[in-house]
Amino acid sequence: MLTIHRADAVLGRPGLDAVLVKGGLIVAIGSAEGLTVTHFRARVRRWPGLLTPGLREPGAVALLEAAYHPDPREADELGTDPLTGDALTALAMDDTRWGHSTRRGIQRLLARGNTALTGPFTRPAVRTAVTRSGLRVRQPDTEGASSVPSVPAAKVVYDGGLEIGGPADFAVFSVPGRKLDPADTHRCVATVLGGRLLYRRA
Repeated sequence: MLTIHRADAVLGRPGLDAVLVKGGLIVAIGSAEGLTVTHFRARVRRWPGLLTPGLREPGAVALLEAAYHPDPREADELGTDPLTGDALTALAMDDTRWGHSTRRGIQRLLARGNTALTGPFTRPAVRTAVTRSGLRVRQPDTEGASSVPSVPAAKVVYDGGLEIGGPADFAVFSVPGRKLDPADTHRCVATVLGGRLLYRRA
């Protein structure tokens, strides 16, 4: 199925505001108006903000293997923030709990626009949960380098770029004041991984 993801703009593509996705790949980048005319049967998803390559989380190992992400049902007892250090040690974690924690941590990462994580992951339950999520796993500083300059002020690390024939891994961020400057991005609106919409802000 063809899907047109339309935003206010596409990062690094002046004047363009949409990508066309088929089978997990980007098959065209252009104007939403043009793409809807040439692919009139495509489903159209409209997102407010700036469409960018998916982000890569360099600190994923610490976030998933050295922190516990509480279940919402544990909020009264443990709070909602990830637990580390002595608080983590006190939980006496087992593989089952690590697996559940990792899945919740992955949801947090998807809600930030991440489509890739820097590994490697050594805990078997964490590694399994990451593999099943479909998130790309990169080795430190060796692969997945972005063709789009990152934004130091925003501490953004893009995982590759938006290329025709490349994987449909991208995110959309709302932009305060509609400046469409990646340094001003505010919050993730949607995360698409391999053409699948895995997160959308309610």
